[in-house]
Amino acid sequence: MPRSFPHLRQDVAASLVVFLVALPLCLGVAVASGVPAELGLITGVVGGIVTGLMRGSSLQVSGPAAGLTVLVFETVRAFGLPVLGVIVLLAGVLQIVMGCLRWGRWFRAISLSVVEGMLAGIGLVIIAGQIYAAAGIPAPAGGVEKLTALPRALVQALGDRTALVSLAVGAGTVLVIVGWRHMPRRAKAIPGALVAVLLAAAATVLLGLPVATVRVSGMLEAVHLPGADALSSIVEPAVLGTVLAFALIASAESLFSAAAVDRLHSGPRTAYDKELVAQGAGNALCGLLGALPLTAVIVRSSANVEAGARTKASRVLHGVWLLLFVALLPAVLAYIPLAALAGILVHAGWKLIPFAGVRGLWRRQRGEAFVLVATAAAIVAVGMFEGVLTGVVLSVVKAAWDASHLRIEHIDDGHGAILVRLQGTVTFLRLPQILDTLEALPSDRRVVLDLSGIHFLDHACRAALETWAERHSGADVEAVRSGSVPDAAGHKAADTRSARTPR
Repeated sequence: MPRSFPHLRQDVAASLVVFLVALPLCLGVAVASGVPAELGLITGVVGGIVTGLMRGSSLQVSGPAAGLTVLVFETVRAFGLPVLGVIVLLAGVLQIVMGCLRWGRWFRAISLSVVEGMLAGIGLVIIAGQIYAAAGIPAPAGGVEKLTALPRALVQALGDRTALVSLAVGAGTVLVIVGWRHMPRRAKAIPGALVAVLLAAAATVLLGLPVATVRVSGMLEAVHLPGADALSSIVEPAVLGTVLAFALIASAESLFSAAAVDRLHSGPRTAYDKELVAQGAGNALCGLLGALPLTAVIVRSSANVEAGARTKASRVLHGVWLLLFVALLPAVLAYIPLAALAGILVHAGWKLIPFAGVRGLWRRQRGEAFVLVATAAAIVAVGMFEGVLTGVVLSVVKAAWDASHLRIEHIDDGHGAILVRLQGTVTFLRLPQILDTLEALPSDRRVVLDLSGIHFLDHACRAALETWAERHSGADVEAVRSGSVPDAAGHKAADTRSARTPR
């Protein structure tokens, strides 16, 4: 082996494994997104060759991701396929800008519960939608409608021979993928998803099953450069909001994947800002070609590491194999049943739902579990962008609540006065608790507020305490501090020894 490529043998072997994993996923994500299957393959090629050549993370692999399927589907339905390319292009440019501004590290500050909730919501929508696809039945538009109408759709499929056969092919695909994990180690070198697709294709051809298959035209025919009409749509607020959603969600998913992949190997760590630029460059090119958006994909990345990859050559070569396959064997794709691809996506959607994580969080941190479930529910009920925004807001509120450690004591000093001692961090989130305690005190007693244990007092609480002191009728109120208490602006107020109201 040449000294300049000391790990070429390992990287070539790993690239073949990743290629076999990526091929059915590229097709499945494209079909589930409501776009031609070739666009998923184009994105896989760009993710392998273009993003793979750039600096950032050495072993994680990029391509079309199930995590963006719902958002892509909604975007195509709302704006059309030509505008999708413009949106992906602008999202890629925004990612490049964020990487150049060194904002990559800040995506690591996003609550893990929000990300897991996002993936869980996406998983639920994918599962529901792909069950309809497996049966060859049109799916309702909304996420809630997909779930609620599912029992009726399954009953309908049981009474239709064609739908029942198609559903059986999809269910068989899932069973093969799940069961393949229990095969001997040598057999598991071939990805279960690929085996399932090959078996489904063979059964469809040999048995003459009445199921729909992938429709292909050609890579060059699938490429559509942005036209003038599509470019003019960038002034629409809805389009700009979708660009922001694509950029933020794709960046978060890629960088969280990078953190996970770094835990799987002992090689060089990810340079997050450079990885963000690499993802942006890939998305900009995908948008220019009118293809699907790309992200780093944990399934392909973990397969790459487990297959023994040592350098970025493995992910670049996997893109080369995808390109050669599409160029030399495009007719093979027409034998793949759509129901088999739906089965692959159902399995992928199921893996996105962190069942064990939810149970663990419920036992340890119920607040985090609530954020996760609320994010997933909002994505199903409303949409991707709104659901993620809901999760981020809830996580910020929870963090602020957790930071507001407050202890309230009230003691009768035996001389006719009541001592109320506040300790900890006092923010507006604790204001109802403070006012409930103060307003429950007798109105004819002298009250001493001891604020010496307060580390932080925001403006809302300071104003509320002053207002309560002024209105506390029939008693003397004395606010005592040892040293000044910083307010929300970081300033230190002068000591207030007393604030009296007339008896």
